[in-house]
Amino acid sequence: MFRPHFGHLLIFTSIVFFVLGSYAVLFSAFLPLSGIRVLDALAQDTHYKYFFLLLVPTGSYFVIANWVGWQYYQNS
Repeated sequence: MFRPHFGHLLIFTSIVFFVLGSYAVLFSAFLPLSGIRVLDALAQDTHYKYFFLLLVPTGSYFVIANWVGWQYYQNS
């Protein structure tokens, strides 16, 4: 029975997220529409393409801040 390596899956999804995010934010302004419905929707959107890209650092900030607060609570 084949069990996938979750490290490889994590790296692959990170690369896909990076490529789609960089296309949505950087390259879509300079390239013509591709004819692929999802990529064209990302290229024409002016608001929500930044939401998903900025969700990662914002979520990371809240996780770290929550962890630090929990450490202060445990050690007080």
